[in-house]
Amino acid sequence: MSPPLKGISSMATRQVLAELAAAWHARGGAAIAIEAVGGVEAARRVAAGAEAFDVVFLASDAIDRLLAAGRVVAGSRVDLMRSATAVAVPAGAARPDLGSEAAVRAAVLAAPGVGCSTGPSGVALRALFDRWGIAGEIAPRIVQAPPGVPVAALVADGRVALGFQQLSELIHVPGIDIVGPLPPAIAIGTTFSAGVATGAPNAAAARQLLAFLASPAADAAKRRQGMQPVHSTPVSRSPTEHA
Repeated sequence: MSPPLKGISSMATRQVLAELAAAWHARGGAAIAIEAVGGVEAARRVAAGAEAFDVVFLASDAIDRLLAAGRVVAGSRVDLMRSATAVAVPAGAARPDLGSEAAVRAAVLAAPGVGCSTGPSGVALRALFDRWGIAGEIAPRIVQAPPGVPVAALVADGRVALGFQQLSELIHVPGIDIVGPLPPAIAIGTTFSAGVATGAPNAAAARQLLAFLASPAADAAKRRQGMQPVHSTPVSRSPTEHA
């Protein structure tokens, strides 16, 4: 029996990839072991080139950087799903108004603690605070979740009153209430992509797996895990994703 494929992903996709990997194996596909870590750490490890991976699952801009660095095989990138950033509060707490940009800004200013991630959603959120001109004012109340720790955990244990993160990282955490997504004017979305790692021990099986993950057969699982399916064919380059 051949060894399982080895993959690495950010934490935001760990649940959906676990479900899809099991579905793929049940169909007769190669088994795959996917390690989920913070997205920054995952990208660093792949870029270092010291470990042998078959597939890499990260935000699309991170995959593009790994393509440019030669750590992901040109022509192997596929876009898989898109995740919206949502807002959570401790279970039973009053739910803030998210109906407009002004309402969200007011909620952030009123919160005694605001949680964000080190990933794409956290970067975009901090840029939004800068644009609003409140970054300095709320800096003492911002709590950034350590890599690999969901913002929802900070919300559930009361360390922050308002948490912003990918919906997929909020939906399975007890002790929180999900208020909803950000309004369209300030929506933060991240497209997650995948590619075959350069030097993959089993590149052919990795490509077969990615074809399945990008197919309509994977759509239901993506929606169950708080993601919106994105369909694409493998490309070596694609428009830059801002998330």
